[in-house]
Amino acid sequence: MKKILLLLTLAAGLNVAANAQDKPVSFGVKAGVAFPNLSFSAMGMSVSADAKTTFYVGAVADIKVSNMFSVQPGLTFMSKGTKSGGDVFSADEVTVETESASINMSYLELPVNLLANFNAGAGKFFVGAGPYAAYALSGNGKAEGVKEDMPFGSNDGEFKRFDFGVNFLAGYQLSNGLNIHAGYGLGLGKIMNDNSGFDTKVKNKVFSVGLGFMF
Repeated sequence: MKKILLLLTLAAGLNVAANAQDKPVSFGVKAGVAFPNLSFSAMGMSVSADAKTTFYVGAVADIKVSNMFSVQPGLTFMSKGTKSGGDVFSADEVTVETESASINMSYLELPVNLLANFNAGAGKFFVGAGPYAAYALSGNGKAEGVKEDMPFGSNDGEFKRFDFGVNFLAGYQLSNGLNIHAGYGLGLGKIMNDNSGFDTKVKNKVFSVGLGFMF
């Protein structure tokens, strides 16, 4: 009887260990530095403003669908926007400093990525892509030392709360769950209303790099 109980206990322990090593769903957290900017286009011309330095923090769920592929939805708080000015130009003993200005927006973002995982060394490489939807929680603009809240609404010149786009990511995860990753988000939605007839388009772009941990 003791041998039977010992075998059953050992079998149960091996089963738990196997499930722990091959979990169909795992959860994690991530945080890092973001470098967002905005692209502006109108009448066939397009320019991108300077990138600013912000941050992001979020949580993810990794759902295994095969030995190689997994689906990874998440929820991320990210600060986006852009900046311009603050540059100093010198010519013919004349120095000119441009006034700095910035647009600052805080988003709650929901990405859903398809990841391909490749075992390598003490962990795995992963690459992925997928769509995202985002909601602007707040926003403001700063220029010449004056700060104003960003107007949200459907009127001309007001900003939209909702945004969407695609993102791409890649990284390396150790067997203990710690990972380093980088990503790029390309906004497809116009975040500002324009009824002027010039077809002005303002879109988000952001590059990010950070650390994560999968439990």
